[in-house]
Amino acid sequence: MQRSVDVVVVGGGSVGENVAQYAIEGGLSAAIVEHELMGGECSYYACMPSKALLRPLEVVAAAQHLPGVTGAHTDADAMLARRDSFVSHYDDAGQVSWAEGAGAAVVRGHGELSGERTVRVRADDGSEQTLHAERAVVIATGSTASIPSIYDGLGAWTSRDATGVREIPQRLAIVGGGVVACEAAAWMAGLGSQVTMLVRGETLLGGMEPFAGEHVAEGLRRAGVEIRFGASVSSASRPDLRDTGLGRIHGGPVSLSLGDDELEVDELLLATGRRPALDAVGLEAVGLSAEDVLEGRLPSWLHSVGDASGAAMLTHTGKHDARVLGSRLAAEAGTAPAETPEPQDIPVPQVVFTDPQVAAVGCTEAQARESGLDVVVAQVPYGSAAGSALLRDDVDGTAQLVVDRGAGVVVGASFVGPEAAELLHAATIAIVGRVPVSLLRHAVPAYPTVSELWLRLLEELPRDLR
Repeated sequence: MQRSVDVVVVGGGSVGENVAQYAIEGGLSAAIVEHELMGGECSYYACMPSKALLRPLEVVAAAQHLPGVTGAHTDADAMLARRDSFVSHYDDAGQVSWAEGAGAAVVRGHGELSGERTVRVRADDGSEQTLHAERAVVIATGSTASIPSIYDGLGAWTSRDATGVREIPQRLAIVGGGVVACEAAAWMAGLGSQVTMLVRGETLLGGMEPFAGEHVAEGLRRAGVEIRFGASVSSASRPDLRDTGLGRIHGGPVSLSLGDDELEVDELLLATGRRPALDAVGLEAVGLSAEDVLEGRLPSWLHSVGDASGAAMLTHTGKHDARVLGSRLAAEAGTAPAETPEPQDIPVPQVVFTDPQVAAVGCTEAQARESGLDVVVAQVPYGSAAGSALLRDDVDGTAQLVVDRGAGVVVGASFVGPEAAELLHAATIAIVGRVPVSLLRHAVPAYPTVSELWLRLLEELPRDLR
């Protein structure tokens, strides 16, 4: 069986959906090929379930630091039930309905390139069909967990098991110190696990401002998490490995050797990074390699977007790039007008939903200086504004702006504290729009809100800048 459409998108996650949506809105036809759940990693195994698990912990933590509120506590069963509701009980009927309602043809099965503008799809029942793209094929296959070889054969948890937890291990070791490791440590401790983090380096959240990792480490320790910095696993074993399913303990205890120390846990979570899922896309059929995709060496009819392109592995970044690509494909086909060119070096905002939250966009101070910028840094305690001080009686955290002295604009912003995520978009707009700090001081924050931190930060800048 063969069918033709203008655009074939391989991968039905949120990024693939956005490419198809914007191409269709621009007058093209599109098909989405997906071999798992429509909606992808974010909807079922990452963003949505993790935040569904973390939000109750955040509310309880705030309540426990507010006199006048009593009896605040979490209920593990209720937390897991809330998670299940947000992942639609792992049923993608709603996502399929949305995609078809947007005009996309949803094709179930594993899709791979079989020739120029051609994608072969193998369904679970063994049947095959071929899709021909009149204009473009888009690889939007996302990413997959990177598993160091030392952990082969252990059946260790990945982020999918952590967000899909069904059996709560009494003792859990987490290898890693990045966003996934920190957030998973928070919700697993909140569910009742005794969590030990094994961090190779000496800080958490290494790509962010140093104070971000310090605050998060303090918060995790308050929640009962043990953090071992400088930890290196030399060997690992699990004699009784069992395939018990998503989010269940995968057999007997795991033994880890860390130099002269030994650690035994009921389950091991590997938060050791992700890599673009390009192994089974059929690149060799058109004379390409994964490196060609990541370096952008693609023929004019083939595109990659989201995690699969090697861009920042964040849903919102991938969706932005997908919207741009879908619109561009329609414009190139002459079925839609060209969009306004996007600015160069768009900053990538990111939030870590720990307690305290971390919200950051643009350059860190170190990154700005390494790039040769003459920068001025404004930093204040997170509780220095009336609005932020009202959030809790013992607000902890830091707010910081990195300003390019020559241009007089913000190039980086970091906020660590309660509800810090809600400060981030204002910072993103300031950076993308290159709004002079002398103008930002006239954006009056309402009193008493957390956004008053902007005023405190701007007042920390030299007078010649503001």
